[in-house]
Amino acid sequence: MSPFEDIRPYYDTEVDDAIREILHHPMLKAMMNFTFPDVRDEYWKDLMLHCHSIRDFQINFIYPGVQKVLEKSSEGLSTSGFEKLEKNVPYLFISNHRDIILDTSLLNASLYEHGLSMTTSAIGDNLVKKPFLNTLSRLTRNFTIKRGLPARELLESSKITSAFIKNSLLRENRSVWIAQREGRTKDGNDETHKGVLKMISMAADGQVIEYFQKLNIVPVSISYEYDPTDVLKMPELLAKANSEIYVKSENEDFITLLSGIMGQKKRIHIHIGDVLNDAIGEIGKTESNSNRQFQAIADLIDQNILAGFKLWPTNYIAHDLMYGDQEYKEYYTNEEKALFERRFQKGVDVNDPMAVKSFLAMYANPVNNQKRVLEEISK
Repeated sequence: MSPFEDIRPYYDTEVDDAIREILHHPMLKAMMNFTFPDVRDEYWKDLMLHCHSIRDFQINFIYPGVQKVLEKSSEGLSTSGFEKLEKNVPYLFISNHRDIILDTSLLNASLYEHGLSMTTSAIGDNLVKKPFLNTLSRLTRNFTIKRGLPARELLESSKITSAFIKNSLLRENRSVWIAQREGRTKDGNDETHKGVLKMISMAADGQVIEYFQKLNIVPVSISYEYDPTDVLKMPELLAKANSEIYVKSENEDFITLLSGIMGQKKRIHIHIGDVLNDAIGEIGKTESNSNRQFQAIADLIDQNILAGFKLWPTNYIAHDLMYGDQEYKEYYTNEEKALFERRFQKGVDVNDPMAVKSFLAMYANPVNNQKRVLEEISK
């Protein structure tokens, strides 16, 4: 039995049985009625029964579903940097993380449109507790990251996850997507957690630097003009601001997942950064301490993600509102500002200064972070 049995996506030989398992599930019917609104159920059911691989399932069902989501809840997806990627080369995409499902779904849709292989993608097991969601996740080539384990079990689980990532990249020639941190960024400060890098490094046979150079690490920046879950993030942000422990409600992850998919996003941009092999090699020449190496690699990834982040009018508006000035007024119109103000006044208690500041910072922090990074690069 594979050591990855508990976390892996389906093999293509398992796809037929998995599809039959969920074919009559009401949630699949809802998804397909959304994706194919003008056809009878028999159409997509017959098409699905003729799917015999994960790639078939992704191209025939997930890709059209993503296109429908973009059509219904956005003003379009733009991309940059994909020309840097080579066909048949596996990459470890490390991305900022704003939306539970869409971040990786949009990246895969873009990879497909550019004639590149789609990824196997990390997803927290807290999001796939329900049998239907677990089956759907495995059908879309996700592997699960186990959350909330005791220390010893967490260590063993991390070793298995690390080995799976290595196996995907170096043996199966399959690209991998993983977020730069556990959980989505709530406050607009996209930051790579060293723990993610340490987990990835567990499968290294020798020096970490040499191993990371083999992985073809590529930073990915995803930018939503409007975060469809911005208001939903407020309770956690306010708890943090008040030094309180935040406890999720029972169905919070699922509600956030649906809101992220169907909530208004306006424009979206994905930027592919440079392959970091050479830059990581330079870190190895200047840093011998392993902890400092991890920090330097995390800083390198952050620098690339922040520099590639597409700043929208909403970011500049929030910055000017937060600081009470008009530093960036040339980057937005009065209409765009009025729309943004209506949005946050509708979802936030404007009489609570902490709530207002937390909401605005969510959009304003990327402006400050990118400015800082670009100044560092130019030195």
